[in-house]
Amino acid sequence: MTRVATILGELAWARLVERQLYLVPPVIGVGIVGVLQEADPGVPLLESGLVLVGTFGYSLLSAGIALSLFADARRVRRQGGASEHWRPSPWGNALFALLWAPVAGVFYLYRRHKRFGTRPGWSGWWLVVAASLATTVIGFAGVVIAIVLSLPGLFLTAVGLAGTIAFGTFPIAIHRDAAYVSTYGDSWRPNPGLYLGLAFLSLFVAPLQPLLAGYYLLRRQRSGVSRE
Repeated sequence: MTRVATILGELAWARLVERQLYLVPPVIGVGIVGVLQEADPGVPLLESGLVLVGTFGYSLLSAGIALSLFADARRVRRQGGASEHWRPSPWGNALFALLWAPVAGVFYLYRRHKRFGTRPGWSGWWLVVAASLATTVIGFAGVVIAIVLSLPGLFLTAVGLAGTIAFGTFPIAIHRDAAYVSTYGDSWRPNPGLYLGLAFLSLFVAPLQPLLAGYYLLRRQRSGVSRE
């Protein structure tokens, strides 16, 4: 019974790291909106509030990710789950997270998946990845039309729609679906941590998001995993 409780505790910390990382893009997005609004004053208190939420929220998430990585790494070492190929340092991972939480968390999940795998969930996350791809393509098309026809309202709407989908759902969807495919796929075992990291990068390198989503969906279709 104690062994079961320990395993559940380990899984809880690992899952908490995932959930906290999922919150990083929206929090950063809120901060970016606040900064852009301050550059073009409209509602000063609202703009300052968004910047404060983004800054404080990111600091809070960094501390939470550091704590979760420390706890999970310590459990892995205590339970003998570590090996000569991977002996996670609780203090090293926690310090790394305090310095650069998204990268520390992604790198830890990548290494953890190679050792233990990642628990799969819903099989339909690929639909969200596909919806993110479609929304981004439509958003890019809207931006082009807005620029050609000089329609600032359409430009802001297209950018806002594509950005909301990308920041809010794409990293979660591709990470969760990669966990499913890596468990049930026949010929392809994508590392969820790697795709979460690439999804984070795609938020700041706009052309990367549709390329990543398209490549992933193509590889998934060829992997032999069910789309049920």
